[in-house]
Amino acid sequence: MEQYVIKGGNPLVGEVEIGGAKNAALAILAAAIMTDETVHIENLPDVRDINVLLEAIREIGATVDRISPTEVKIAGVTIGNISVEYEYIKKIRASYYLLGALLGKYKNAEVPLPGGCNIGSRPIDQHLKGFRALGASVDIIHGAVVAKADHLTGKHIFLDMVSVGATINIMMAAAMAEGNTTIENAAREPHVVDVANFLNSMGANIKGAGTDVIRIQGVEKLHGTTYSIIPDQIEAGTFMCAAAATMGDVMVKNVIPKHLEATTAKLEEIGCQVEEFDDAVRVVANKRLKRTNVKTMPYPGYPTDMQPQFAVALVLAEGTSIVTESIFENRFKYADELARMGANIKVEGNTAIIDGVQKLTGARVSAPDLRAGAALVIAGLASEGITIVDDIVYIQRGYERFEEKLRSLGAEIEKVSSEKELKKFQLRVG
Repeated sequence: MEQYVIKGGNPLVGEVEIGGAKNAALAILAAAIMTDETVHIENLPDVRDINVLLEAIREIGATVDRISPTEVKIAGVTIGNISVEYEYIKKIRASYYLLGALLGKYKNAEVPLPGGCNIGSRPIDQHLKGFRALGASVDIIHGAVVAKADHLTGKHIFLDMVSVGATINIMMAAAMAEGNTTIENAAREPHVVDVANFLNSMGANIKGAGTDVIRIQGVEKLHGTTYSIIPDQIEAGTFMCAAAATMGDVMVKNVIPKHLEATTAKLEEIGCQVEEFDDAVRVVANKRLKRTNVKTMPYPGYPTDMQPQFAVALVLAEGTSIVTESIFENRFKYADELARMGANIKVEGNTAIIDGVQKLTGARVSAPDLRAGAALVIAGLASEGITIVDDIVYIQRGYERFEEKLRSLGAEIEKVSSEKELKKFQLRVG
């Protein structure tokens, strides 16, 4: 079992390059099978979730040519199976995007109900409501969603709640439906826009992505394309929070600053200096951070995926901060782990009350999910002494070369897989 072992206390200083957006890439890879022509995708993040989805796509018969860790060519012409294996789906939630892609192209899809991180209830009822509105019959049989249609017909669909997954899934299916579809109360996240741009580059006709009303004129078929995925705003935000928590000075490169505005605003509120460039942001923390309140909201509000990382900065800030989680109900599982390191954090329902402390001390902690795992690494970097983070398989789902990138900024962090390696690290860092 792999672990991260960290000797804290070093401010992070230097430059770090951000990879492609995992959440955009997962949907774009699924959408790539909607044409029989070859699709060339660049700026792919080299993370576990991507590798699992590519395996699932290969398994249904598509040709997958991984040119490099960040580049892939996919040809859907050889697909001979519209049923996706449970083995892949239980590992990653986003494999449900194959539903919209297969239903759009073949009017037939069979995908097991999804897995992913246990951060709360994430029902897919809005996805299914959208598919039914387009004319598909949708049943859950033996734990799988089975969607079929003689043909799909455009409709006016109002989402009962803002859902990124439902917006993207319905958009994919509607791209090859007959007539016009309107999605109201659509999610506005950057990766929704990226998926729409990708589909449009394949010949789809989608307008309004990035607003809460998306209009889609169905087309008969899609063609091949070459497309580069947007940078990952959550990876970028994670390094920004790491700079803040460790009193560092980090230039985060290959980003779209507009996508980071909510994170930037909160870091400035707690006393960081944030400087924006065309495709980079610099975060400097040179004095003790100040308290603030934060509430997670759909984009352009503060992202739920950045909540645990920002909470670590607040743990070390002066005064009492309140974190309100309005998206997922199970997102504070890291609180007990931070408490082991000396944090003063009390969770009541969907709220965490944080009384800032002067310092954290290293401890053995366990990553409960992807973003909380990244937050615990940040806490380890900002602590005195040695921190060991278990269950880093969660972190590897969404961060590429995480420990390498941190080391390039001066962090003392190693990935170890045995007690012997752990002891070696401890001896080396004293």
